[in-house]
Amino acid sequence: MPETPLRSSLTFTTDLAAVRELVRRHARKAGLADNRAVDLVIAVSEVAANTVQHARTSGTLDIWHDATEIVCQVTDGGFVSDPLAGSRAPHPDATAGFGLWMVNQVCDLFDLRSDETGTTIRMHMNL
Repeated sequence: MPETPLRSSLTFTTDLAAVRELVRRHARKAGLADNRAVDLVIAVSEVAANTVQHARTSGTLDIWHDATEIVCQVTDGGFVSDPLAGSRAPHPDATAGFGLWMVNQVCDLFDLRSDETGTTIRMHMNL
């Protein structure tokens, strides 16, 4: 997918710095407020880190925006077995599982779809 002012794409394996920089740059172009841009960079970085750690496949980050929102989508070949992952707070004694919950908390809309063909997570933020 070609990069345009309104849409960007990046395939990544381990270089999360490139993921963070693309999100930061695109958020700035879209006009996202600085504090929200930081939240979006952290959220997308968390999802991309999950790709590296759990999916063990390359991932693709797609970002686009219009006049009302910016959307970041991470797609990989992994499978998330819990259809509610990220939608409920982890147990207070948990030592893992906080990442997707945090992503869901900072984004205006969080959508996770996973099946045998892979996982797609979309993170939306209002402009």
